[in-house]
Amino acid sequence: MSIRERLSGNEAVAHAMKQINPDVVAAFPITPSTEVPQYFSQYVADGIVDTEFVPVESEHSAISACVGSQAAGARTMTATSSCGLALMHEILYVAASNRLPITMAAINRALSGPININADHSDTMGSRDSGWIQIYSETNQEAYDNFIQAVRIAEHKDVRLPIMVCQDGFITSHAVENIELIEDEKVKEFVGEYEPENYLLNEKQPMSVGPYDTPAYYMEHKRLQAEGMRKAKEIALEVAAEFEKISGRRYELFEKYKLEDAEVAIVVINSMAGTAKDAIDQLRNDGKKAGLLKIRLFRPFPAEEIAEALKHIKVLAVMDRSESFSNQGGPLGAEIKAALYHIEKAPIIINYIYGLGGRDIKVEDVNSVYKSLLSIMSTGITGETYRYLSVRNEEEK
Repeated sequence: MSIRERLSGNEAVAHAMKQINPDVVAAFPITPSTEVPQYFSQYVADGIVDTEFVPVESEHSAISACVGSQAAGARTMTATSSCGLALMHEILYVAASNRLPITMAAINRALSGPININADHSDTMGSRDSGWIQIYSETNQEAYDNFIQAVRIAEHKDVRLPIMVCQDGFITSHAVENIELIEDEKVKEFVGEYEPENYLLNEKQPMSVGPYDTPAYYMEHKRLQAEGMRKAKEIALEVAAEFEKISGRRYELFEKYKLEDAEVAIVVINSMAGTAKDAIDQLRNDGKKAGLLKIRLFRPFPAEEIAEALKHIKVLAVMDRSESFSNQGGPLGAEIKAALYHIEKAPIIINYIYGLGGRDIKVEDVNSVYKSLLSIMSTGITGETYRYLSVRNEEEK
């Protein structure tokens, strides 16, 4: 029977880590992820877990320690945000290329500059091509559930890649919500013991990790890494099906909200989905066929499945909480456009940049997006396809 509790998103992730009881956690504090290792270190101090907690002098050292411990055969975890993730950047590639299934709680925060400590997705989107699996979470409940599933996905023998579970800084990381926890023994059984096939401390099979890779072999190794990422999509669904049996909660590659008969829709990641659902409910009451697609698994990107889900939409808004400075829109916009490229009569796509640096997005703001989509559908006049939402214009500065 599930356990009802009230927890912040950071507490929920730390609780999941406690239930999993990893071999090693290495971390350095940075807002708004600091609470995750802080809560977990208390579990270590109280003897509730037997994890080796490694406090380090920087995020670069944190992820380096994770690489070392995971390579040695230890189930390893960390947490970070923003500039901390950026400082890890070099070693993110090392972890992925060495096929080390480290699990990271990535608490989304704007990446400087100017200095800002609030939520947007510039940090994890900046790491989207580093070879890490990425899962995004709308709520505290999803952050907890996704973190537990992430371990199984990353460690699967056909995947063996590091994984980051993302949630919006302060919006979910610090806000307290009702949550249903799973019993400790069920989580332990679900996750299981970590039994790597190859690791540095296996005296029966000596090996090296991270040697120089010559041109004669480098491409083959990258192809194998890409195959692991490709398999992660299938494994994520298999793990989700097993997770539903112990939790009653269903997860897929993405969530569809009133999308089946929708004429206009938006695509979004993380916490804004809740605001968008409220807007959709209002529009539905007014007879407007509005819908939503919320991305859960961003890496690997489920392009074929998304294309199938959106092929009937007439006008689509893709909402990016990160700017790619391509002068074409954000990273999610680029992915969605590529996914829909081969569809006959593909939707008209408008890419919105929103919520940078933690700017609040209200139901009224989302309604304005749908109003624009409905206008395009009725008039056929598209206008700018790359837009900023709720930003002051030059006259108002």
